[in-house]
Amino acid sequence: MTAQTIEAPYAGITAFWSNWRITPRQVVIWTILLLGGIVMVLPFVFMITTSLKFNNEIYELSLWPREPTLENYFFLFEDTQFVRWFFNSLLIATITTVSVLFFDSLVGYTLCKFKFRGRTIVFVAILSTLMIPTEMLVIPWFIMSKDFGWLDSYWGIMFPGLMTGFGTFLMRQFFESIPDDFLDAARIDGLNEFQIWWEIAMPLVTPALAALAIFIFLGNWTAFLWPLIVTNSAELFTIPVGFAAFSGEFTTDWELIMTGATVATLPTLLVFIIFQKFIIRGVMLAGLKG
Repeated sequence: MTAQTIEAPYAGITAFWSNWRITPRQVVIWTILLLGGIVMVLPFVFMITTSLKFNNEIYELSLWPREPTLENYFFLFEDTQFVRWFFNSLLIATITTVSVLFFDSLVGYTLCKFKFRGRTIVFVAILSTLMIPTEMLVIPWFIMSKDFGWLDSYWGIMFPGLMTGFGTFLMRQFFESIPDDFLDAARIDGLNEFQIWWEIAMPLVTPALAALAIFIFLGNWTAFLWPLIVTNSAELFTIPVGFAAFSGEFTTDWELIMTGATVATLPTLLVFIIFQKFIIRGVMLAGLKG
């Protein structure tokens, strides 16, 4: 065997490790990312472990319970109205999300592809609503709900979020990327304007629709202030409002709150895991178009 033949395998190993060589800069970056990931995950771990504790262990400085128990979960599902609150949150978040996707995309398409007098004024007026804090809108919303008899009803909870200024702005920006030639070709083929919007334009802005759907769903799933104000009966409480019932004047059932939060977090995590690529892509494209 020649020296060249013997050195060949070692040359391959050397080339392999040279491609995987780690620089000090990479070590620092990975360390920072690892620490950041631990900081982000630790509250969720604490929430789950606290849901497995008894009440007398809540204030102990220990992450893992001495005697893990599922009694909190049994109590939550059997002795409270958590299932009803879960259904209310799911129903309200779903209907609101569907409404926002339909109306915001329709308005955004109209403001983008149709030329009419006052279009810019309408768009600016819609954008101006984004600068108004929600706390300032609560009083007019409440007066409107009282006058129309919407207090303590599903409609009363949902109507402020059935259309959003952010969704209109986002969809308008995405519709600008659709060439007008596509729409003109559809008109020549005999499609009416609604068919053009539904069959031609909407499929081309799927990333924006997915990102907007996730933002709206999560926002309504975690909404607290307005559902707390507009509802009185426990049967109409959403999950965040129902959790407030576990906190009294002198005591707080933290183990039940953590148990409910653990169950309520599962749908949001599932939605994010499934559609995270749409969130990232939608936000990136929105930033480029903005």
